Amino acid sequence: MKKQNYAIIDIGSNTMRLVIYEKTKCNRLKEIENVKASSRLRTFLEEDNTLNQAGIDRLIDTLKSFQEVLATYTLQDTVCAATAAIRQAVNKKEIETQIVQKTGLNIRILSEDEEAYYGYLAVIHSTSLTEGITVDIGGGSTEVTYFENRELKESHSFPFGALTLKDFFKKSIPTAEELTSLRQYLKEQFATLPWLKNREVKLIAIGGSARNLAQIHQNLESYPLAGLHEYQMFQKDIMEVSNYLTSLKPAKLAKVEGLSKDRADIIIPAIEVFHCLYQTVQAESLVLSRKGLRDGVLYEHLAKASDSSLYPNVLEESIQELVNDYGLNRKHIKHVQNLTEQVFDFCKENGLIHLDKQDRKLLTMASFLFNLGEYIDSESSPQHTFYLLANRTIDGLEHRERVKLALVASFKNKTVFNQFIQPYKSWFLKDERKKLLELGSLLKFTYCLDATRRQIVDRIEFKLKKKNVIIQIYTKANALPEEYQAEKQKKHLEKAMGKTAALEFITL
Repeated sequence: MKKQNYAIIDIGSNTMRLVIYEKTKCNRLKEIENVKASSRLRTFLEEDNTLNQAGIDRLIDTLKSFQEVLATYTLQDTVCAATAAIRQAVNKKEIETQIVQKTGLNIRILSEDEEAYYGYLAVIHSTSLTEGITVDIGGGSTEVTYFENRELKESHSFPFGALTLKDFFKKSIPTAEELTSLRQYLKEQFATLPWLKNREVKLIAIGGSARNLAQIHQNLESYPLAGLHEYQMFQKDIMEVSNYLTSLKPAKLAKVEGLSKDRADIIIPAIEVFHCLYQTVQAESLVLSRKGLRDGVLYEHLAKASDSSLYPNVLEESIQELVNDYGLNRKHIKHVQNLTEQVFDFCKENGLIHLDKQDRKLLTMASFLFNLGEYIDSESSPQHTFYLLANRTIDGLEHRERVKLALVASFKNKTVFNQFIQPYKSWFLKDERKKLLELGSLLKFTYCLDATRRQIVDRIEFKLKKKNVIIQIYTKANALPEEYQAEKQKKHLEKAMGKTAALEFITL
């Protein structure tokens, strides 16, 4: 199938960015090019809100440089969207005219409501969250939304952003009085929206400042996992980063690991927005979304073009994308899932392993991806499986859930499991670690029952005795390879069940 590429140019008040996406077999968007330019268009607005010619020239020069990149791709479509700096400019018509004349590009100036909506839409498309508050801090505006049952309920655009808020400070490192003044201002601003107060939901942060906050915190904590999307922080973490940055000398601020040089002078006011909003909402946690406005714009654009749903099952689509990417055998997966359900139900109904619906969901996900590391090397498949799943962004899964999936889907034995979980041991209680080990054992056993990928096991029946379990495996043909592998692996299942297992292979 011919590749379908789409481009979007995001003209922000602080930065401009060109992103090119490839549409995957699952109709998801895979980022293949990302070019950023620090434009600071907001600083070219005069007192009467006219964007001066120097600002227009910088905008056009940046667009021309983007067009050189665009020329190297065959594109289905290009969308160009502008936000606060252009929206607030009184001469926006003149700006549009000059852009068309000098670049041939038609720009779409987003309204305040649209800018907020597209941030929400990006979150809905890239997480499984059902309720939350989103916040997107730009250079000249800050958008917040509230969604419930994945439906947008409230939205608002504040006329301040990281660039405007830095005017509260005389220097890049604020004094205690300046910080107090900014915090009071933000508290008053957020108090104007009653729907923000004490909502007690997750706060989802979008945009470059949010990414920098998360990156700085990960470096401070020597975080063991790759990726930013759905990284979770709490109030103490936000305060830790804020206290660290405000303790530095100005010369050292720009050299902080994880902080973009062009955000060094605006990161502290941006963090104060997150912190103050966190307190206003009484948030459960702050969750980073790497997907933002431009993703939301493109999601809507493609949904209209293809008449597809704007509100997908994010996690299900992410898992299917992995199945496609690694060329996994769908018949094999379906068969293993069926066998796994049979063993799961037996263990649950007889109280051999304490299992619930969340365990079933995790096991189903893991059965899609079990042993996918074979794609790289069969001998070290568990290692590759764990690394690929733990360190790849999986839309719809927060980091802790991603590690759980990786541990179950990569299960080989207890020793290897303990090696994999070691850097994340503090993330899980002892009982949780035991449960993950049991789920991995169960999946490893059922995977062996289709070792040759012939789907010859018809069904499994169980006879529970006092000290042991007789597992009768009915097959449609000779199952010697499956029998060999199952006998070899049953010890892990026996430990999980707390009983010895006798396997009986019966040819129908």
